[in-house]
Amino acid sequence: MNRGRPLLAVESVTCGYDPGIDIIQDVSIAVPPGSVVGLIGLNGAGKSTLMRTICGFVRCRSGRVLLDGADATGLPPHTLIDRGVWYIPQESSLFPYLSVRDNLGIVVDRLRTPEARQRYEAVLAEFPLLQGRLRTSAGNLSGGQQKMLEFAKALIVRPRLCLIDEPTVGLAPRLADEIYRWVERLRHEGASILLVDHNIREVIELSDVVYVMSLGRITASGPSARFAEDLHGQVRQWLGIAL
Repeated sequence: MNRGRPLLAVESVTCGYDPGIDIIQDVSIAVPPGSVVGLIGLNGAGKSTLMRTICGFVRCRSGRVLLDGADATGLPPHTLIDRGVWYIPQESSLFPYLSVRDNLGIVVDRLRTPEARQRYEAVLAEFPLLQGRLRTSAGNLSGGQQKMLEFAKALIVRPRLCLIDEPTVGLAPRLADEIYRWVERLRHEGASILLVDHNIREVIELSDVVYVMSLGRITASGPSARFAEDLHGQVRQWLGIAL
């Protein structure tokens, strides 16, 4: 890895779902190695669409996605996983009819390394609630427990780059705080992170760099300290909301 270049670079990407309608318009962002980059904006700004485009679920109409300097534009999700990219979407990515054990086991089996098996055991020790529900179907877990399982999978994978989309939506504040600790844990384990979350204060606090998205475009960006200095004034102006 070249420390002088970003691990993830999105360069002038335009994309959308329907012909002739661009949801993302000429967007460029960068995620440096070892950093947390926050992406904030109102609902419908295009944040999730950008995440899906990076992960290969939405096709780029123009621009490109670079992973550690190599072109990764349009690569299918399974190929990106092999390159160290992991995606925690807002909606569940779990297999609802499989048990907690099997959802974790799929990750271990795909990695096929002794280290993955060791991390599986270590992660279960850190998530005793999951350890007590190994035979429970993932679909029968609460929303918070499902999110816990999503992060347990990510910790087993230990990705180079983790894209996390709205991890705390609908969760109680206590569990949301736990989620943010898991984000920090992933970073501590070596992951670079692109984070989207509706809690603007937490995103700014967790991030090194923040991008503001509005109507499919990046309207502001900079070090998180810049946003924290005048959180109310700057974010209200950029997003058009009152905090």
